[in-house]
Amino acid sequence: MNETSGLYNKWVACWGNATSITDRKECVYAKDITLRYPIRICFAGSKLRFRFSNLTGTEDVELTAAFVALQKEDYQPVSITFQGEKSTILPVGKEITSDEIPFLVNAGETVDVSLYFGNYTQMNAGTLITGPLSKGQYSYGNFATERTLPLDYTRNTNWFWFLNTIDILTEEKNHALVCYGDSITAQSWPDYLALRTWEKGFHNVAIIRRAVSGTRILRQYDCITYQAYGLKGATRFPIELNVAGASAVIIQHGINDIIHPVGVEVNPFRPWSDMPTCQDLIYGTLQLYVEHARKLGLKVWSGTLLPIYGWRTYNEERDVLRCAFNEWLRTAPEFDGCVDFDAAVRDEQHLAAFAPGFDSGDHLHPSEKAYEAMAYAVPEELF
Repeated sequence: MNETSGLYNKWVACWGNATSITDRKECVYAKDITLRYPIRICFAGSKLRFRFSNLTGTEDVELTAAFVALQKEDYQPVSITFQGEKSTILPVGKEITSDEIPFLVNAGETVDVSLYFGNYTQMNAGTLITGPLSKGQYSYGNFATERTLPLDYTRNTNWFWFLNTIDILTEEKNHALVCYGDSITAQSWPDYLALRTWEKGFHNVAIIRRAVSGTRILRQYDCITYQAYGLKGATRFPIELNVAGASAVIIQHGINDIIHPVGVEVNPFRPWSDMPTCQDLIYGTLQLYVEHARKLGLKVWSGTLLPIYGWRTYNEERDVLRCAFNEWLRTAPEFDGCVDFDAAVRDEQHLAAFAPGFDSGDHLHPSEKAYEAMAYAVPEELF
């Protein structure tokens, strides 16, 4: 197929990630570095366009060069351009979109997106994600057009810097499903959901992840200790819901609002005044999330919060709050439906805890087996 057939006439996001504040370490600059991200393209199409984000940077970033190439023996990198130029500036606090790049791709093929930064580059805009489809590499030096990165100068990474969204010009039938949340969603279940939809024959849906570890609905941290926990919901959601071809969003967010406060005598950045009521969480979800998603014409599905028994700040009061919020998420008429992640992973003999084999070990994040169960909890009608 080709573009002249008229079958490719709709822009749809085929891969997406959030952009947040990276972990504030001693070293925050890089120079003469190549970033490479293998991205599985779920739709056939004739053009690609790329969004790059310096949303949380405090300095402009010069992207020296960017390329996209199909992972095949005949490796032919194609320049990603910006108003015809091969390099561009990612402005502080902004996101930019590339030119539309003619690029024929078949559904299920994998492309390498390679970025080269020649000058000193502030590495403040990125997000840590994991999962079977979420792998990256970085190399010291300019190897952006090489099929294989040099072993001696290359390491693996799960930090995705600057690359925010890939859109494809594809068929009208295709659409995107947005998974919005915190570290639970920044980890593996959206990747398992993408694999599940493909294996089950739902080749018309892309799973777009918008997730940042540590984020809360109602508040954010401004101290460098916790800045990597990201922006609050009111700031994040309108930016992250900029998704071409989106039909629905699953919102699984709020557990960090519940578990973070410990009192200033324990942690000066986590006062008890940050502890929400159930009504606070409901208000935030409706006002910050549901109302905005409805304005975009999206269906909105809630996702229940997972067990926390054994987590270091667990107590009965927090779990009562979690359960009350979950009951609202399951029953509120403002949603089109509920993905009951809690029911999919909890121990039916001890509802506050994960089922055997479903706890990663920290009593907050699921195991890989549990992430697969979460993916299978999503109803097929969303596909």
